[in-house]
Amino acid sequence: MKKGFLIVIFSCFTFCFSFAQNETPKPVLPIPTENQLHWQQMEYYGFIHYSVNTYTDEAWGFGNEDPKIFNPDKLDVRQWARICKEAGMKGVIFTAKHHSGFCLWPSKYTDYSVKNAPWKNGQGDMVKELADACKEFGLKFGVYLSPWDRNHPDYGKPEYITYFRNQLTELLTNYGEIFEVWFDGANGGNGYYGGANENRKIDAKTYYDWQNTYKLVRKLQPNIVIWNDGGDRADLRWVGTESGYVGETNWSLLNATGDVPEDMLRHGVENGNAWVPGEVNTSIRPEWFYHPKEDKKVKTLPQLMDTYYNSVGRNGTLLLNFPIMPNGLIHETDEKNVLDFAKARKEAFGKNLLKNTKIQASNVRSKSSQFSAQKAIDNDAKTYWATDDGLTSGSLTIIFTKPTSFNRFLVQEPIQLGQRVKAFTLEANINGKWQKIAIETTIGYKRILRFKTIIATKIRLNITDAKACPLINNMEVYQAPIILRPPMISRNQNGDVHISKTDAESEVFYTLDGSLPTSKSFKYTAAVPSNLGKLTVKAISFNPQNKLSSAVAEVSFDIARKNWTIVAEQDKNALKVLDGNEYTSWQKYKAPTELTIDLGKVENLVGFRYLSDQNWWADASIISHYQFFVSDDGSIWKLMSEGEFSNIKNNPTWQIKSFEQTKARFIKLKALKNIKENSNSGYAEIDILTK
Repeated sequence: MKKGFLIVIFSCFTFCFSFAQNETPKPVLPIPTENQLHWQQMEYYGFIHYSVNTYTDEAWGFGNEDPKIFNPDKLDVRQWARICKEAGMKGVIFTAKHHSGFCLWPSKYTDYSVKNAPWKNGQGDMVKELADACKEFGLKFGVYLSPWDRNHPDYGKPEYITYFRNQLTELLTNYGEIFEVWFDGANGGNGYYGGANENRKIDAKTYYDWQNTYKLVRKLQPNIVIWNDGGDRADLRWVGTESGYVGETNWSLLNATGDVPEDMLRHGVENGNAWVPGEVNTSIRPEWFYHPKEDKKVKTLPQLMDTYYNSVGRNGTLLLNFPIMPNGLIHETDEKNVLDFAKARKEAFGKNLLKNTKIQASNVRSKSSQFSAQKAIDNDAKTYWATDDGLTSGSLTIIFTKPTSFNRFLVQEPIQLGQRVKAFTLEANINGKWQKIAIETTIGYKRILRFKTIIATKIRLNITDAKACPLINNMEVYQAPIILRPPMISRNQNGDVHISKTDAESEVFYTLDGSLPTSKSFKYTAAVPSNLGKLTVKAISFNPQNKLSSAVAEVSFDIARKNWTIVAEQDKNALKVLDGNEYTSWQKYKAPTELTIDLGKVENLVGFRYLSDQNWWADASIISHYQFFVSDDGSIWKLMSEGEFSNIKNNPTWQIKSFEQTKARFIKLKALKNIKENSNSGYAEIDILTK
């Protein structure tokens, strides 16, 4: 009797345990909302920057620009949408209002808009035109509305919040479904402010009353996601840089409250209690708005591919910006490069080598076919491999039918059940021996690994640590074509040209006469002496085995700095600002924060260039506001330029300022303020523009 009773109890326990294991794994909280999940699945979409400062060649508008300058003669928003569609993007976000306050729709709450511009005799609505074009081309549409408004007289006062929300309501009710709204983190500073021409500061955490603004957004657009930097936690997060990458370790989590330092922006928070995934925003050019001087600085195919792997391939999304030219079109180079990028992605991910392979798992949840290893390669995003509860590790082994060459590995988690994997490795069986290819951390929605081509008969994904039972819903393997990178070009203080190879097996060929380099041009073997005047260097990488060439690298240099000297500065490290190396720097920690240079002889000056210290830890020394003086004798000085280096905190690239032509032998850059408002000033390079 007792024996029979125990058998029944044991059977019931076994059945219940088996049934429980056969159930869908419980989510590891937090998990994404439906809106966040749909957004993540977009992966790649476009940004469009266009405003009055497109016509003033400034990074940001001040708020006093005359609307009459806004008059594109070839505007074609269908061109923008077509390019985005052909580039493989899934949507477009448009700068409806940038910091200048100028509105690209006829807002009824301000006169500072297209209704007072000569474009279409004041009858145009660019937001509507682009929304319609996106619908035509099957793209989702999003809007950027700057919280900071350098034109509005009430900015900084409570009345402005009503104005801001009124404009937000216009954008979210008159242009169809909006997939994302973008609230920039730049807030407060110098501006026109209705003629006050003053500096206004606000508390970005409290001034906008973000929680009530978010309620308004979600009421008007239930399917939207909100991007915000510097305010209350929204749906998405900035990744701490505009350079086009997120951390290799990237958790889609933050804490719901509290400050978010740069490390958290870059990597997320492993045990965060809110789902806030990272969006990688970057421009196809160095800056966000169009500048003719950047026509030769458009991101190349290798740079765009790096950006893709470092964003989408690291559990992020990619928001790639196009600056619109004054005529209203995307530049032909931007178009060519982004379409080459689309073609290269198709070539890289065109043939999944895991088709018709066998797969084995170290453990299958309840030994059920519902969670079998096959679910990780069945090309169905809704199915996944899972282990039993209580396990935080496991492996999947792929067996090829023959030795196979590959150099890319893609893996995904079903994030609707949470982000779980904390650490994993990838191994390959090469000539009968297992060899480790990679040691990594997070996976998330999508992780893509790059490595040198290997030939193997098996590969193995080892999840070595996870928050709960591991789940994998997709794996793919590819043999991506090699894309040669253009060489790096620099010129030292003596005027010697240095060209660095970016691929160990390639050779470098160059020209100095403006012609396009080929494998029959000068072969680079050592530093190239040059005259001390202006110089344009073009160079390519060339692989002698497969005869492939890279895109052309092109750099134009002004006069050499051989005879320049630093005046009245005892620190010899100050000479680093003249050495031609963007990765060396000099810091000045005490006032006065002035840098004076003797050019050696009188030059015809039309501008200057400043590059801040490029070290991540040196951001406290980045100059944000400046004055630039010239002198014939080093005693009597003339102010030639003053103002701000707009957006230099988030995008610390070369800052170029032009002024009326003048003759001088001495120059002086005076730092008025840095981004941390202390007395430090940091310099990587200082240069001049000559006539």
